[in-house]
Amino acid sequence: MGVAGRDLRALFSTNDRSVQADEAFTNRASQWETVAAALTEHIQRISAPGFDAEDLEAPRNHVLVFHGVGGIGKTTLSRMLEAALTDAGRRPSQWGEPGWPADRILPVRIDLARSAGTDFEQIVLTIRAALTRIGRPLPAFDLALRRYWEANHPGEPLEEYLRRGGLGSRFGQALPQQMQSALSDVAQALMLPGTIGSVVGQVTGALVGALRERRQTVRALAGCARLADLLEAEPDLDALSFYPHLLAWELARLPEGKRVVPVVLLDTFEDIGDRTRRDLERLVQRTVWLLPNALWVITGRSRLQWADPALQGQLDYTGPAAWPGLVHSAVPAARTPTPAGTARQVLIGDFSPEDCDDYLARRLTRGGQPLISEPVRQVITARSHGLPLHLDLSVARFLELSRSGRTPHPRDFDHDFPALVARTLTDLTLDERHVLRSVSLLDAFDVPLATRAAGLAHEGPALRLTERPFVHDSPFGLWPFHLHGLIRSAVRNADDTTDDRWTERDWKQAAQRAFTALGEQHQAAPGPDRLLLIAFLRQGLRLARDHRLNLGWLTPAAWTYVSDSVWEPLAPPDTDTDTTGLDTAADALVELLSALGRRQHQHRSHTVARLTTVITSRLLPDDLQHMALYYRAKAHRDLGDSPASRAGMQAVADGRGRLAPAARRGLAHLARMAGDFPTALATARTLGWEGRHHRVEGDIWWPHGDMDRAAAAYAAARDEAEHHGVTGERGNSQAHRAFALAFADPIVADDELALAEQLLADVDLRATTLNTHIAALARDAGRTDADVDDRAQVLRADIRTAGVTYAGLTLELALSFHYAVREAHDEVDAAISRLHAATGGGDYAYYSDIAHFMAGLPLEAASRARWFDGQQPTRQRWRTLVTTRRDQLHVPR
Repeated sequence: MGVAGRDLRALFSTNDRSVQADEAFTNRASQWETVAAALTEHIQRISAPGFDAEDLEAPRNHVLVFHGVGGIGKTTLSRMLEAALTDAGRRPSQWGEPGWPADRILPVRIDLARSAGTDFEQIVLTIRAALTRIGRPLPAFDLALRRYWEANHPGEPLEEYLRRGGLGSRFGQALPQQMQSALSDVAQALMLPGTIGSVVGQVTGALVGALRERRQTVRALAGCARLADLLEAEPDLDALSFYPHLLAWELARLPEGKRVVPVVLLDTFEDIGDRTRRDLERLVQRTVWLLPNALWVITGRSRLQWADPALQGQLDYTGPAAWPGLVHSAVPAARTPTPAGTARQVLIGDFSPEDCDDYLARRLTRGGQPLISEPVRQVITARSHGLPLHLDLSVARFLELSRSGRTPHPRDFDHDFPALVARTLTDLTLDERHVLRSVSLLDAFDVPLATRAAGLAHEGPALRLTERPFVHDSPFGLWPFHLHGLIRSAVRNADDTTDDRWTERDWKQAAQRAFTALGEQHQAAPGPDRLLLIAFLRQGLRLARDHRLNLGWLTPAAWTYVSDSVWEPLAPPDTDTDTTGLDTAADALVELLSALGRRQHQHRSHTVARLTTVITSRLLPDDLQHMALYYRAKAHRDLGDSPASRAGMQAVADGRGRLAPAARRGLAHLARMAGDFPTALATARTLGWEGRHHRVEGDIWWPHGDMDRAAAAYAAARDEAEHHGVTGERGNSQAHRAFALAFADPIVADDELALAEQLLADVDLRATTLNTHIAALARDAGRTDADVDDRAQVLRADIRTAGVTYAGLTLELALSFHYAVREAHDEVDAAISRLHAATGGGDYAYYSDIAHFMAGLPLEAASRARWFDGQQPTRQRWRTLVTTRRDQLHVPR
């Protein structure tokens, strides 16, 4: 790490003289490596025999651009580059040794910030003043500059201008002497009288004549083919912008011992002008083009647009052929140096968390120890998103709080800074500001969505905004653009003191526009696409919740979400999923869909509690209210609370809404759980596809030990789900099929389980996944090398965590099968005891009957199950499954 100097603002913010306030410079090694590589390549290019400084048509690759959001540290980087190139002793140790002679590099940094008041004249004079280090005149350029100066600043000595502008203190007063020496040398070569030799107009007139006549007396300057034309041109600002061509020629003909490589660092490039006029930018670009033997390192908020063909006519040199390295291809700062000829626009990234902490630890110290405590540094780092400006503002806040006499705490820095808004908006047009505020409402956006959210009739401002460094590009996302996290937070939440700030009504109108635009995009999306649906829902739910909007298109989207039974998490990232205060329909819908998505990862009792909160709020329309009722009834069933489940299912079935078929299926499941198989089957045959009739039939046949019939029903259910494109139901039905076949044929079950795992890979169905694990145990039943008991112990823990009661019963049934095959009588008895204890309420009581059937044990007291063909045929089918498995494994009788 290097240190840029003392932080005077911080130093003058406290009376405590024991506080050391250093302007810490955080390592930017990757940017230095990029500069070093570019400079090495540049030196090789201008040193090559074929290099021609007067070539006006060759593509230019002598510009390196570092761009990034305001406050990212571009100016600090520019200053450190100047210092490192000027004095190797000031180069941070991490930056490594350069591969060129230090005395050959001539860095000159020019601050283009509006506050610096830099104009084009000063840019040209700064470059020439820096070159006085060579120690000799540059006559072609100096004559032209002297002529320009006397025409545009009559009576104003150049020495006074240099002193007033600070150039005299930076570079000394050698420039006027060198210019006068050049004038005198030319006058002497032309053998002009001494009185005339001091009058630049007469000298240049004589020189032009001599050049036109190709006199030997001026052969030293005759090699500059365009010198006469430039000396004859009107000496105005436009002509001054062409004089760097003379400077390039002079630098190229310097003798070997005097040659230098200028590295011109232009900082705050965004301040040189208005993008709609580009007057100053045109002059600066012309200077850059005409001085190809200098390396130009430009830092600013935005990438240079010079390679954009659309700028033809606004600037002299445009397009990818002219500037191949400036073609829009942002290079992240963390990448290795780019090889010659590749992209030269480098997006400066945020600090890493480690860099942020180091920066804060070294910024304020007392006795060599960090003044800002580690907990405070952690909060600042997390809030900063790596933006150095936020770190600086937090340091200032730390000192402000310290002055109040109390110790700053971490909670004091969970804070947005209005200064971030001002810095972000400063160089945007009014329309761009409008778009920025609008898209701050969105997680991600594209140009049409941004335009619609802003309520504009034209896309230009949104398109221009996407070129700003605080807009990040994710080309593979549904919406390719998103705001820098801290900028978005600041624009949305910090106090806005700008003249065009929005009112609360403005924000709500923008949110409604964005919400409507999202709905239109959702409706226009091609075909069923799960990723699109989730993306639209997440953005739409956030907008509707945060701005109390009507549900609109979210209602049909929510139904599409639940129809696939995939259950991706949907709650916006900053949603407290344990919220109990619901005020709007959007609040209730967010909580409903969040509870449904999270139920795959939470105990079912928690799901019941959350859905009860939604139901009792009465905020949702009837169809969505039934959705909450139905899924709460399912959770009640999973918990073994059949009366509550039955009441909920009946209410939904009676409502005759979208979920009425599913509710009737739920009632069929409840009848099956009670052992009323005839009623369950009769109901199943009325359900149709919407009620998943085939899967319900499979659930009825397997308890009878009729595994072939059950497997066929599940296969029909799987195929029907595939036909309708319902991903979750397809995987669920296949998992049930694998479970049934696991008792009948381990080899076939192996393939069926593999298919089930494949179909469930992209969905989140916790109970179904548990079912596949139980099926795997049934497949391995009877084997001594399958660690069945150990796997069962792990499964029990998972089932308890999920709160899915029936899965625990199914696990005991699979274990009973395993023990019956092994003829482990004690273990069978223990499993039956556990089943008796768990089914005392009546539901699934027939599971203990089945365990008896498998082990060939008599029933002391049969359950109330109504078997289709009686108890004995069912007993025989289950016993046959056991004996068949025993024969397959050669278990001794």
